[in-house]
Amino acid sequence: MTKAGLLVDTKIRHIENTDHARMILVVEDEGMIALDLKARLERFGYLVPEVAKTAAEACRLAELRRPDLVLMDIRLQGKSDGIEAANSIRKDFDVPVVFVTAHADPDTLERAKVTGPFGYIVKPFRTTDIRAQIEMALYKHHAERKLRTSEAWLSATLRNVGDGVITAGLDEEIQFMNPSAERLTGWTMAEAKGKVLADVFRLADAETTGTSSKVASVADCKPQAADGCLPFRDDHLLRHRSGSSSTIEVTLSANLTEDSLRGTLIVFRDVTAQRDMERKVRQSAARQRAIVDTAIDGIILIDAEGVVQTFNPACERLFGYSAFEVIGQNAKMLMPVSLADEHDNYLSCQRETGKKIGTGREVVGRRKDASNFPIEISVGEAEQDGAPIFVGIVHDLTARKRTEEQLVQAQKMEMVGQLSGGIAHDFNNLLTVIMGNADLLGEKLHSRPDLKKYCDTVMMAGDRGVELTRRLLAFSRRQTLRPAVIDCNSLIDGMKLMLERTLREDIEIRTSFECDLVRAFADAAQLESAILNLALNAKDAMPTGGTLTFGTANALLDQRYHETHLEVVPGAYVLISVTDNGTGMPPEVAERVFEPFFTTKEVGKGSGLGLSMVYGFVKQSNGHVAVYSEPGLGTTIKLYLPAAKGITASTPELPCGEEVPLGKGTVLLVEDDPFVRGYAVGCVESLGYRVITASNGHDALARLATHADEIDILFSDIVMPGGIGGWELAERALRQKPEIALLLTSGYQMESLLPLMKTMPSVTVLNKPYRKLELAEKLKEVLARRNRLRPMG
Repeated sequence: MTKAGLLVDTKIRHIENTDHARMILVVEDEGMIALDLKARLERFGYLVPEVAKTAAEACRLAELRRPDLVLMDIRLQGKSDGIEAANSIRKDFDVPVVFVTAHADPDTLERAKVTGPFGYIVKPFRTTDIRAQIEMALYKHHAERKLRTSEAWLSATLRNVGDGVITAGLDEEIQFMNPSAERLTGWTMAEAKGKVLADVFRLADAETTGTSSKVASVADCKPQAADGCLPFRDDHLLRHRSGSSSTIEVTLSANLTEDSLRGTLIVFRDVTAQRDMERKVRQSAARQRAIVDTAIDGIILIDAEGVVQTFNPACERLFGYSAFEVIGQNAKMLMPVSLADEHDNYLSCQRETGKKIGTGREVVGRRKDASNFPIEISVGEAEQDGAPIFVGIVHDLTARKRTEEQLVQAQKMEMVGQLSGGIAHDFNNLLTVIMGNADLLGEKLHSRPDLKKYCDTVMMAGDRGVELTRRLLAFSRRQTLRPAVIDCNSLIDGMKLMLERTLREDIEIRTSFECDLVRAFADAAQLESAILNLALNAKDAMPTGGTLTFGTANALLDQRYHETHLEVVPGAYVLISVTDNGTGMPPEVAERVFEPFFTTKEVGKGSGLGLSMVYGFVKQSNGHVAVYSEPGLGTTIKLYLPAAKGITASTPELPCGEEVPLGKGTVLLVEDDPFVRGYAVGCVESLGYRVITASNGHDALARLATHADEIDILFSDIVMPGGIGGWELAERALRQKPEIALLLTSGYQMESLLPLMKTMPSVTVLNKPYRKLELAEKLKEVLARRNRLRPMG
């Protein structure tokens, strides 16, 4: 049997094994031939339900029956012949047509080719020829349909795939481009087809971006065509038609057909976003590594079993172990034995209940040398490769604990200082009465030395009491101020090293100084103490670290600012700002932050005196304090200290002499303490002055209103109840009687009163306790000053 016969036999067996018989439509206008064909086909098992005689009838039955094949006579009766009918049936119903004809002339066959016939049977024919032509036609049609389906699927795939696909022939001219390739190159298929590959698929070197890079040519593939070579696979920059570029990953392979090289197949994809993301991931990993390696606090990573995975350099410094010694070991080696079991319990509880270990836990760490030290540890949980991991931030509390102990002690001393200051003030009033009366009594007993010695003993005891009260007042935060001209930039810069050692290592200290800063007039030691207090408060507001910024600037608080802050005297100031980026404060807390004993800290964590001390110091310095805070953003505290322009720190020394100068005139004596008032009246009257007394500021203003013409000197205590103190009384008295002489007295040291004295240069201050000689000299001094300033009439 021939090869063709074997193929036909195979197709026949395929038909015989098919579940349904194939339907054949016979189109033949010769009745006898039609019946003969129908009979032969039915013997082979084909179905021939009807026979058509005309082209129109053939088209109708093809639409109605949808046969598997049509046996079509070329010449038919009617207007249309079989070629026209075959063309319509193939076009409308995709049914294979085999022509049956006795006319095989070239013109007819040429016309028939247009319809794409699947075979020809020439009359007269043999039965085996019919069956062979039918089976070959059915097989060919089936194969073509599968090929069309496959091609359609491939075409749809190429058009919808995200990768760009370009095929080029052996001459490197583009044959095909899918939509993704069109989008990535900027060329349409119609524009690119027939162009040279390098004109459309333009690459640039990824590093220089200006150097062209050519894809491997088809010739490069020829030596390796048998194995479908991959000579080119890399990242490149693809130049878009518009001039823009994108990073692409390119794969080049040979387009092979039955071991024959047909051209080049290029598959490429836009990886710009992917490479950008990969670069960001690498950069992020590098940043994280840099953070971990340079962090001041220890960072330790452990797995769910407690085994150490990461141990940064700060941990090495804290615990004394190298990372090599710790990684792979259980974290219990970093804890005292008493806490090791508790560590395992925390991890198991975390895994079983999901309860967080927490942040800010104060525990004890164990160094390599077996010494223990306090640490604060915060633990966070994440997931890695489907398993939980724990990240611990370890902060050494040694310095903070030491600072807290010192701060607690300092706060205790400050509270005692406030108490001692009040006691000393009242005690000065008592000493004034005791020593004053002893002084007066001593004058009366000059002729009785046996009795005068007792007065002298009282005076010596009083002098010792004066020294004691001075020491007590020096202990009070409101007391010992030694104002001087200060370069605030240098002062803060000099404190920076001390602040870095005092604060935690996770707090960065920054400075922002004004270059042409004017100098301030204040107590340098007290200013340093205030800055330290503010820094310690800022540290507490940044439990997880942050930035603390000290700034300086020249400031002018004008009248408009005074209208909203009545206690502020308009003028030039030096501004010192202390800013943290910590937790901040809500408005209701910020309003009370300077109140003594007000604190938001836990019991035992602070007395609430730190900021009140700062407030008191600035107010004593005739300055101003302002606070600005937002929850979650941080806090800025601004200290306004008076500028030192035209101010000196010198104070007049008390005159001395044994002769008590007498005088004349009327003194308005204002003192709330009756014992001190009684002594003062006796002293002033014994010096030759007339005295009008008042017990408070309101009483004094009333006396001044009724005796204005008589009063020459106002002699008043500074601190008095009733709302009007000595300074305000002096101001009102000057407005009411500009030529009045002013002498004020106080139990506080002179240094603390200098700022106020500079605002009212016409005021003279006498410190308590004072002796008769000192009082006489001051009264004479203020009268002499008034007479110099009084205009000549």
